[in-house]
Amino acid sequence: MNLKPPNQTIVAYFIIEGISNVPELQLPIFLLVLLIYLVTLGGNMAILLLVYFDHHLHTPMYFFLANLSIVDMSSSTITLHKVLLIFISGYDVVPFYGCITQMYLFASITGHELFILAVMSYDRYVAICNPLRYHSVMTSGVCALLASCCWVLGFLLIIPPVVIVSGFTCYTSNRIDHFFCEMASLVRLTCSDTSILEILILTGLFIITLLPFVLTLIPYLFIISAILKIHSRRGKQKAFYICSSHLTVVTLLYLTLISQYLTPTSQGSINSKKLFSLFNTAAVPMLNPIIYSLKNRDVKSAMRRRLLFCKSTS
Repeated sequence: MNLKPPNQTIVAYFIIEGISNVPELQLPIFLLVLLIYLVTLGGNMAILLLVYFDHHLHTPMYFFLANLSIVDMSSSTITLHKVLLIFISGYDVVPFYGCITQMYLFASITGHELFILAVMSYDRYVAICNPLRYHSVMTSGVCALLASCCWVLGFLLIIPPVVIVSGFTCYTSNRIDHFFCEMASLVRLTCSDTSILEILILTGLFIITLLPFVLTLIPYLFIISAILKIHSRRGKQKAFYICSSHLTVVTLLYLTLISQYLTPTSQGSINSKKLFSLFNTAAVPMLNPIIYSLKNRDVKSAMRRRLLFCKSTS
């Protein structure tokens, strides 16, 4: 006797519906995503190479910036490659465990990005509030330990909810209304019991999102307090300039996440969430190296030195 309720199925694969199902928009979307992806890879790879080759950038701030560049390239590759492959090959099918793997990698990378931004805010706090002790506090060993903790936390904390999702066997459909395998999109399709998962997701949101936000906010409260105590206008501008790039990136990322995840779920909001998700996974990683390049004299100086070096050796 079949005891399964109607409209339920055990799936072996998922079908990714993509950003839009309008045929006329497929080519423009492909070209836009391809351009953004190439710019993201090029910009972040340039940051990595500059940090590696220019000894002036061998400082804690740029060590963490290099980590952020790795995160941005990974996030874009994990999410956008399927958009490009669907257009090129027309193959929109993802095996079940391939979908689970993509979901796990994206969530882990996102968690790591939030933690590394929190660590970068602490680095800026030490640079502004304790400049004389900066090099004794932010040693290479401390920086390596902080970065390692961010990677470990990002990849470990997301394991419990992913394990539960991978155990779901009942789905109302195997069509994911998204351009990659996102956890919220899968949970909306399942007809399995999600009570434990919901508790884990709320706990995970606190640890992976709220905790890094608080850890990012607290140093900036001390930074703002220290800047207000500076009497000279030039001194205030210099102090604000030190953290302006990081503050811009943090604000951009958290505003996108809030718009993406903390809005009511409806059919209209699902489409808007896909757009915010596209901005988060495509535009933000592309903008990060641009923001750090345009708002940072050290990076611009390193670029000029590399260009002069290339010209002198050519």
